[in-house]
Amino acid sequence: MRRIGIDVGGTNTDAVLIEEGKVVRAVKAPTSEDVTGGILEALAKLGQTGEVASKPVDGVMIGTTHFINAVIQRKHLSKVAALRLGMPAAASLPPFCDWPQDLAEIVRGGVWMVEGGHEYDGRPFMPFDAEGVRKAAREMQAKGLKAVAISSIFSPLDPSHERQAAEIVAAEVPGAVITCSSDLGRIGLLERENAGLLNAALADLARDTIAAFEHAIRDSGIRAALFITQNDGTVAEAAQAAKLPVYSFASGATNSMRGAAYLSGLADAMVADVGGTTTDIGQLRHGFPREANSVVQIGGVRTLFRMPDLYSFGLGGGSHVALGDRNRGTKIGPLSVGYRLMKDGIAFGGQQLTTTDIAVAAGKLDLGDRRRVADFDSATCDRVFAEAKRMVEESVDRMKTEAGSVPLIAVGGGAFLIPDKLEGVSEVIRVAHGDCANAVGAAIAQVSGEVDQIFRDLTRSDAIAQATAIANDRAVAAGADRTTLKTIETEDMPIAYLPGNSLRVRVRVVGDVASG
Repeated sequence: MRRIGIDVGGTNTDAVLIEEGKVVRAVKAPTSEDVTGGILEALAKLGQTGEVASKPVDGVMIGTTHFINAVIQRKHLSKVAALRLGMPAAASLPPFCDWPQDLAEIVRGGVWMVEGGHEYDGRPFMPFDAEGVRKAAREMQAKGLKAVAISSIFSPLDPSHERQAAEIVAAEVPGAVITCSSDLGRIGLLERENAGLLNAALADLARDTIAAFEHAIRDSGIRAALFITQNDGTVAEAAQAAKLPVYSFASGATNSMRGAAYLSGLADAMVADVGGTTTDIGQLRHGFPREANSVVQIGGVRTLFRMPDLYSFGLGGGSHVALGDRNRGTKIGPLSVGYRLMKDGIAFGGQQLTTTDIAVAAGKLDLGDRRRVADFDSATCDRVFAEAKRMVEESVDRMKTEAGSVPLIAVGGGAFLIPDKLEGVSEVIRVAHGDCANAVGAAIAQVSGEVDQIFRDLTRSDAIAQATAIANDRAVAAGADRTTLKTIETEDMPIAYLPGNSLRVRVRVVGDVASG
């Protein structure tokens, strides 16, 4: 296996070449505003010694924050037609009803609600209104809307109404990019619908971004398949990832956690990934990030789909530092110079004091010109590092699921901010190539498939077997080799208030990327 892993962060673009499980070379380049410039520079650095060109590359795995940044920054989003199947019961809370007003105004292209959907036990709630969907689709076409999100009541149990609606919309709106909520979310109409709406709003950006990634790889002379990393620490083929960009929202931090597990050999531990702007704290279980089981807000929008359980806070290598005085204590972040560290940091001739400047002054880093930060004495540096320690300890305590001390793997370019001793941590572990753990996690990623569904009138073993078969098929569709699939997570919960011996089953499987 010979792969290139790339992670496009807010500050740096990291790239690694992995061959037969070992990191052959790792490089960093500043992230460019157009994203692809940083990728090209990183690939150029990676290929300078000739290792990349010496043998064929099996795949290029890229992780990016581009899509979640678009939602948070309210940029590059398309107008979306929202089609909901569930009338008359679903009329009181229409699509976009719980969105932040500024984001809703950008994304909302129109709302159409017609009869359809299913009951919680799988029976049709109302007959599917094909003519109502056709009328809605024609109105979408008249308004020039090409991004469409379709949601239906309890579609994870039976997606047939969403599929029928998608066929009608595709026929009436040529070139429409259609998202069905059943492909994304779990039980819970509004949160699942919100995930679909966000996904549809990112359709054009995802197509253009992934095309730019492919162009950058070709320009670098590399002939290999492109994969995009996902929220659960796995990858999907570029074409599949372009259809479901929301699955890449938290892939950067997830890549770092997977890379930390791989580089340390630990399958169960806490991970602190310190970047240029933020620190992400998460927990590894069986080598994969623990997933959030509750509602996750993305840019102020409530969603419920697979996301890692992370706590992020404003501590990074580029974080602004305010030293304070007798009345005000030392403050770090949340503002950061980001990718402008080499221009704005004091050690590099700029005017903004950052945590990196303090680390240079303390002799922890050999960067820039130490003479520029000579005025910061050891007591001042100690105060800043003490504040960083307090922030990390508090965050680790928030994310722990047990009372005792746990090991913590410190990775990321800003890992110098993590002290060797932390309250509630048995050991702080640092690994080789830890500053590029995100790119390592991308390079070693597998392909996953997941199902979260209610099964009726089946024994527990038969329900789990059916769920596993569905998850396996989804993994293969995403690019996995069926012969390598294994189940890494199984949950089942009897639902007493539903008829017919109902059981909710959630299964997640992973497998190696299929060759060829």
